[in-house]
Amino acid sequence: MSQFDAAVLIGRFQPFHNGHAALLAQALETAPRVIVLLGSAFSARNAKNPFSWEERAAMIGCTLSEAQHARVSFLPMRDYYDDTRWASAAAALVEQALGRKARVALIGYLKDASSQYLNRFPDWEFIGMPRQGEIDATALRRIWFEGEDPEVTRALLAPLLPAAALHYMRGWAALPMFAHLRDEHFAVEESRRVWGNGPFITVDAVVKASEQILLVKRGRAPGKGTWALPGGFLDGRERVLQGAIRELREETGFGLLDATLEEALAGTAVFDHPDRSTRARTITHAHFFDLKHTRPPEVEGADDAAEAKWFPVAQLAGMEGEFFEDHFNILNHFLALAN
Repeated sequence: MSQFDAAVLIGRFQPFHNGHAALLAQALETAPRVIVLLGSAFSARNAKNPFSWEERAAMIGCTLSEAQHARVSFLPMRDYYDDTRWASAAAALVEQALGRKARVALIGYLKDASSQYLNRFPDWEFIGMPRQGEIDATALRRIWFEGEDPEVTRALLAPLLPAAALHYMRGWAALPMFAHLRDEHFAVEESRRVWGNGPFITVDAVVKASEQILLVKRGRAPGKGTWALPGGFLDGRERVLQGAIRELREETGFGLLDATLEEALAGTAVFDHPDRSTRARTITHAHFFDLKHTRPPEVEGADDAAEAKWFPVAQLAGMEGEFFEDHFNILNHFLALAN
């Protein structure tokens, strides 16, 4: 009899490689039931997170036998960019899935600072695993996106991925979205080549008027076609409030006076999670302008924005998967859109 009721494995699995497979095998040996928490579950696709949580569940599931599959549950986890809140949500998901307080083992590999989240579950027993060879998901995505010859790409990936996962990826790469994400990958790589890895300072504007929020549609990669807050990089001689108002005007043609916006400033917050942007380490200062019952001013997309549009606040929660980077989380911070 196992001393544990369940074993938990947490990750993004973008893609699911042999190192992940070893952790899952350990989880299956540790407890009769395995819960796999799939991170970044409700965000828009990007080059770092190309697969939806359902696709990742299918990719992992196809590597398991029928008997193993029956013991494994896949649960989606949104990104909160707040470690305490994220850990609390993860623990609640597992408890809800098990239906009670249970003896839980957490299976993982403490790689670096990015895996310190494994230390945030004091009620679970951590079972650490050694590194499973020189396998890195970032490098695997680079091979996948940058390969010109499909057979050479397959040969490079084959020793690093379960055969079924590689087969899944080869079929997925035939879908139209692969070409779009490949463009995203090259745009991010070019940005890093030209500008470096940061840290950089940006500013964003959350503008609310008559229960509507102003958003812009990004006109170029990364994030082309996703909805975002008006914003951009801070200029060298600006205060962050000045920068937020300038970017708001440049991207939307927003016509209200600076004094009106300054009077409407209802809150500010800094968002500095190291993984919030795929481009580089980027720290943003978000400014919440609440114009109350003011009629939403006319706007038009300009500069980096292909479109500018007002959306009812009540509609935003259903758009979570359409937002650029962590912009849904910024809105959630000010508007409490999701738990």
